[in-house]
Amino acid sequence: MLRWFRFFSRWPLWALHALGWLGGWAAWLLSGRYRRRFLDNARQAGLGWRAVLGAVGQAGCMSAELPRLWLGRTPPLVWADDRAAAQAYAQGQGVLFLTPHMGCFEITAQALALRFGAQHGQLTVLYRPARLAALNEVMALARNRPGLQAVPTTLAGVRQMIKALRAGEAVGLLPDQVPPEGMGQWAPYFGKPAYTMTLAARLALQTGAKVVLIWGERLSWGRGYRLHTQPLGHDLSADLETAVVQINQAMEAMVLACPQQYLWGYARYKAPRKDA
Repeated sequence: MLRWFRFFSRWPLWALHALGWLGGWAAWLLSGRYRRRFLDNARQAGLGWRAVLGAVGQAGCMSAELPRLWLGRTPPLVWADDRAAAQAYAQGQGVLFLTPHMGCFEITAQALALRFGAQHGQLTVLYRPARLAALNEVMALARNRPGLQAVPTTLAGVRQMIKALRAGEAVGLLPDQVPPEGMGQWAPYFGKPAYTMTLAARLALQTGAKVVLIWGERLSWGRGYRLHTQPLGHDLSADLETAVVQINQAMEAMVLACPQQYLWGYARYKAPRKDA
């Protein structure tokens, strides 16, 4: 598998995105289950077909761009606004970056490491180990790079994140990822109960870290990515259950701002798995 990743990592970004776009539509046409979940999730958010049409191809782009992002040259990056991130770092209390399954969430970590790593220390990101050993080998090689450390979804990984935040460094999470059973709570997401991780809220409440919302917009024709950051806009409630709901609401607002790049096919409302 590593050989194939290296091969595609040399492709220009526009070619990978073109290939991914076709793959996204092929998955849509060939899988009725995927298509129904995609449309059901969009309708749950109050959106019609036209509002999410572009997300069909974008889902394929997300997969096809991984070889370039993991093993190839860093693609062109531009910051739409980095003030929220810079201001949060300046306070020295640690920064918790949150992004939904939207746009290119892989590039957000790399962009933050490049922009702020030298001055403010490395960014620690959480990842779920792949079931395929060969893919795990690629992920381990690609995700740990200067200014960036990837830790697994284990107790040891969580401890590393807490340590990083208390040292004034930054941590990155996807809070709309369904956690294992016992590591979340049922909370509304676009008005429907979804099993939601409590980790993001717990990290912020336990360490006093500043919460910043971030997402990487995938630009057309392989032109690279545009990074968007904004503050949460309010303090998280000291009550954990309420804080989890607040984070879900923040994710909803981000998704509705650019539904064409959200991963609507993600099984957001599935029951949690029993193993960690």
